[in-house]
Amino acid sequence: MTGAIRRHPLITIVVALILLGLILSSFPVVPETKQAVIVRFGKPVRILNRYESGKPIGSPGAGISYRIPFAEEVVWIDKRVLDVDMQRQQVISTDQRRLQVDAFARYRIVDPLLMYIRARSEQQLNEQLRPILGSEVRNELGRIEFAALLTPERQGIMDNVKTSLNRIARQYGVEVLDVRIKRTDLPDGAPLASAFDRMRTAREQEARSIRAQGAKQAQIIRAEADAEAARTYAASFGRDPDFYDFYRAMQSYQTTFIGDGQEKPAPTTIILSPQNDYLKEFTGRPR
Repeated sequence: MTGAIRRHPLITIVVALILLGLILSSFPVVPETKQAVIVRFGKPVRILNRYESGKPIGSPGAGISYRIPFAEEVVWIDKRVLDVDMQRQQVISTDQRRLQVDAFARYRIVDPLLMYIRARSEQQLNEQLRPILGSEVRNELGRIEFAALLTPERQGIMDNVKTSLNRIARQYGVEVLDVRIKRTDLPDGAPLASAFDRMRTAREQEARSIRAQGAKQAQIIRAEADAEAARTYAASFGRDPDFYDFYRAMQSYQTTFIGDGQEKPAPTTIILSPQNDYLKEFTGRPR
């Protein structure tokens, strides 16, 4: 035996490497972030490090395992959260706006056996989920107005897409965790300019309505304040007639010398005698 090895060292090395490769391939190491489906002649026979809801990814299950060389194949499946991007496509909203929508979904493979049976690999799974995501986003956005995407209502829309997508994704052993719109644009050109014009007109109408409501409310408040002031003045004048004369004189002085406060009065020159009745409030009252 030793002599044969010495006579054929190259063959011996090749055989040793083949045996080492067979030994290493017979005991695959399952990472904590992966789950594996062992397939024997095309038929799944067991699952290694399977994902379990509520347990951390690093829980027991990973490590050294075994397989039968040439007879069994290891299909690796990620345990972590994955994502799939929707192909950018055009969506028509209920107000007949054409939107260019770009969205994505985040998901986790919770049933590796079902995923292998339906999709065979993660790449094929992505290819099958992508058009489904696009269809659900298109259907949901087709039931709302464009303005709803600019309000907090957007979160409810994405939750509806997530629920609808989850019903289909469950058939592939997948749980959809979240759906988000990355970008929503109006097409370039005349449709975009027309949409901006409609939005500007709507905001201007809303601003005019708000200003009208504010002016109306201001008139109501001013009228109520004037009525309350009139009641106060009437009560005061009834108790002290001299105060009424003084108050009216002060109002007249203010209008004559200062103005009503709304417009700046033109320069005015008035020449009166100090004994003029109009200036009696400046001379003091006899006690």
